Amino acid sequence: MACSSPPGQAGSERLPELLARVSAGETRAFAELHTLTRGRLRRIALAVGASPHDVDDILQDSFLKIWRNAARFDSARAPATAWMSAIVRRTAIDHLRTRRRPSVELDKALLVPTAAGPSPAEDFDYASAEPIARGALDRLPEDRRRLVALAYLEGESRASLSRRFGVPVGTIKTWLHRTIVAMRKDCLAASAAA
Repeated sequence: MACSSPPGQAGSERLPELLARVSAGETRAFAELHTLTRGRLRRIALAVGASPHDVDDILQDSFLKIWRNAARFDSARAPATAWMSAIVRRTAIDHLRTRRRPSVELDKALLVPTAAGPSPAEDFDYASAEPIARGALDRLPEDRRRLVALAYLEGESRASLSRRFGVPVGTIKTWLHRTIVAMRKDCLAASAAA
């Protein structure tokens, strides 16, 4: 009988390969990398002291840095999770410094425990949820659909969206929040009806 890997380990073993593919510009590899790591990286940003309201911005900036610097990853120097975690920690600390908020010591951030088993996000069936999410996205007004696509699919920052739409950053955040809440309700209703 073959010995099975602990939950989540198979995904961690794929990270160097995914980073190599990301460095070649493969968006599907980046999407898979994002899916496999976003939960852990979110916990790291929170452990550094980021507010839950700022975590999405920090993760967006971090994943952009991972996308742009994937070619610099060297598995001989560090595991992929450590390399990506360091990017998230530095991004979160920089964010806290610009906000002039006190941050916890970096040593405490390094002690973030990992879950023994897969997180609920790792158990989520993305394949069956995709058509529901696409339907909810298609039902949005054109300007909100464009805003969501630019923010979450193109990785455009809130400041850039503010300039593009000619409104304050706070308004962009409010629009995104309300749109995501509406989409969540739409998705829940669609999945209940299915």
